[in-house]
Amino acid sequence: MIKIIGGYAAAVLVTYVFGAIFISQGNIADVIGMGFDVSVAQRFESMWHDVSNMTDIYLPVVAVSFIIALSVAAIIIRFFPGLRLLGYTLAGFAALIAVHVLVKTVFGISGIAPTRTMVGLLAQGLAGALGGYVFHLVTVKKASPEH
Repeated sequence: MIKIIGGYAAAVLVTYVFGAIFISQGNIADVIGMGFDVSVAQRFESMWHDVSNMTDIYLPVVAVSFIIALSVAAIIIRFFPGLRLLGYTLAGFAALIAVHVLVKTVFGISGIAPTRTMVGLLAQGLAGALGGYVFHLVTVKKASPEH
C-alpha cells in the first residue's frame, strides 16, 4: 500500500510539474506569436512562477484526475496484466486530456489557455502520460531472484 501511495504522489508531482511547464511555454508561444521577444531567462522565470504558483487549482485537478484514472486502469490491468505499462501510461494521458475536455464541455471555457490548441492539449496529455509511466515504475513488483 505504501508503494501505491508513493507511486501516486510521484505520478501527481511529475504530471503537475511537466503540465505547469507546458502551460508556461504554451503561454510564452502565444506572446511570441504576438511579436514580442522572450529571453531564455524569462522562459525559466515563467516556468518557475507557474510551477510554484499553480498549486491551489491545477495540482488538485491533477490529483483528482489521477485518483480516478489510475483506479480504473488498475481494474483493467487485473484482467490484462501484460498491459500494465501501457495501461498506466494511457490512463495518465487520458486523465489530463479528459479534465480539459470536460471543463470546456461543461463550462464552455478553457481554464488553461494553451489547451485551446491541439498542441497545448496534447502537451497536457504528455504530462499525464509521464505521470502514469512514473506510477508504473514506482509500483512495479520486482521479480524475486531465483535460488
